Amino acid sequence: MRRLLNGLGGRAELLTPAEMARADALAPGFGASGPTLMEAAGRAVARAMRARFRPCRTLVLCGPGNNGGDGYVAARLLAEAGWPVAVAALAPPRAGSDAGAAAAAWRGPRLPFAAAEAARADLVIDAVFGAGLARDVDGPTAKVLGAARRLVAVDVPSGIDGATGALRGFAPRAALTVTFFRLKPGHLLLPGRTHCGEVVLADIGLPARVLETIGPACFANTPELWRLPRPDSAGHKYTRGHVTVLGGAAMTGAARLATEAAHRTGAGLVTIAAPTAASAAVYRAGAPGAIVTETALADLLIDPRRAVWVCGPGLGVKHARTALPELLRAGRQVVADADVFTAFAGAPEALVGAAVLTPHAGEFARAFGPPGTDRIAATRTAAAQTGAVVLLKGADTIIAAPDGRWAINANAPPWLATAGAGDVLAGIIAGLLAQGLPTFEAAAAAAWLHGQAAGDVGEGMVAEDLSEALAGAAAAARRFGNPGGGSRRRGLSIPAPAADR
Repeated sequence: MRRLLNGLGGRAELLTPAEMARADALAPGFGASGPTLMEAAGRAVARAMRARFRPCRTLVLCGPGNNGGDGYVAARLLAEAGWPVAVAALAPPRAGSDAGAAAAAWRGPRLPFAAAEAARADLVIDAVFGAGLARDVDGPTAKVLGAARRLVAVDVPSGIDGATGALRGFAPRAALTVTFFRLKPGHLLLPGRTHCGEVVLADIGLPARVLETIGPACFANTPELWRLPRPDSAGHKYTRGHVTVLGGAAMTGAARLATEAAHRTGAGLVTIAAPTAASAAVYRAGAPGAIVTETALADLLIDPRRAVWVCGPGLGVKHARTALPELLRAGRQVVADADVFTAFAGAPEALVGAAVLTPHAGEFARAFGPPGTDRIAATRTAAAQTGAVVLLKGADTIIAAPDGRWAINANAPPWLATAGAGDVLAGIIAGLLAQGLPTFEAAAAAAWLHGQAAGDVGEGMVAEDLSEALAGAAAAARRFGNPGGGSRRRGLSIPAPAADR
């Protein structure tokens, strides 16, 4: 996955199946005809297969649409290269369609669309439905796909919803998925991602100018989407921002993790606001760079330089219930996490005014209700409802802004699922906000840095390791797309390149 994401330079947009269909429809107006694109797509499939597999008995399962047309082209090209190839059609293409022309050009053997034929093949190409699947895969079709011993998917494995990554009935697990022009959300979202195997994104000559008309709102979260702040040579600690972390009386480790992360991310000052003298003593025994205070919250809010706050990690439900409203009334930028979502369970209106909300799935369900199978829609709705950027944590973190933009962060390794990792993430976001990064960019950048740092540390990582790895992660972000060192990032608001070549 890291290799795939690192190869997305200039192609971070994610297109839903509906948007991809629109791109295909617009293509002829830019000089790219349907037959030309289908030929290029089939060629990309054949090329990817020849690079990874030896010639073997191959069965191409073709549906009646354009996905099937890509399969017919791949079959023809593999046969021309000397592969023993046969085609099995679920249904014939519509007469006069591009897929119909591709099917007519296939002169090789045709076999029944049957599980026995799929089982006999050494390699099966799934060109049945693709990302725009409108119904569940079940019955005989599921049996045929399930009989494949080794499978290559065209676009996405049949049965994966390209918009949400959800399973539509049955979906096979592919060894390789070849898709075109831009990734779909379903390539990065779970469970679809686990069914795709290795993903190859192929350019097929579809001009990127179509994106100017489509205006995609979804992106794969890479460093192209944001720019990390750099210290000003004339600056000082206050110009780099002041983060205040509300500390709890019992679970003091959570606030300390958030504090260290904010500091390592570049905030000029970080203060822990301790609720009691006893807890303050614990906090003062931690990292020497953190300032610890027992001053009352109301008095701390008198200082306008305390612009960014972390509220929730280890705070305690009772304390969160009183502190968050006070912070919001004061107009501070608040990163709300952990106990906040329990404190205001079933009351999302209480979160209006926060800068960034960072729930995991269980916390999201407490505040907003279960996200269901379409977590994208649920996260975007929560962002619109609260006016906050909502970061729904997970192996496929979804980041949604109130203005409709959203991104998927997919670089997190499985060992990031460990106690305290979320506290670190909240601190990273706060550190970036303090340095002036806008809320959506701060949340997206933090999610990427968090995953990159965890990957750099490796298995056996604990939350305490993450902050020390942030400097290396930031350096990797600045090198992204340009190993020589300079940045070629174009940002979210800059139009796509003139052509996808």
